[in-house]
Amino acid sequence: MTTERIENMCGGEGHVIVKRILDAKELNGKCGLYAQVIIEPGCSLGYHEHHNESETYYIISGEGEYDDNGTKRMVKAGDKTFTPDNCGHGLKNTGTEDLVFMALIILD
Repeated sequence: MTTERIENMCGGEGHVIVKRILDAKELNGKCGLYAQVIIEPGCSLGYHEHHNESETYYIISGEGEYDDNGTKRMVKAGDKTFTPDNCGHGLKNTGTEDLVFMALIILD
């Protein structure tokens, strides 16, 4: 497992911490990412689009504002999001604790 701190991820504010659960070899060319992601209060993962892949988030703890292809909604622990191919999303921590979620990118 590798952990990296990414500043202004996808044009977002602050930083995002990505803990990659599986490496490229373990993903076996079928997935682009399987990771735990942490967005600290006041930080965000900027809006970005996916092409030839889809991405799912499963929120473990915290709360935030999810931008679903231009439509914004609140998410909290237990919520799931899905971004299909050729669509976009972003996520901002609006709470006072870390926003923690699992991210899975499946290649088309």
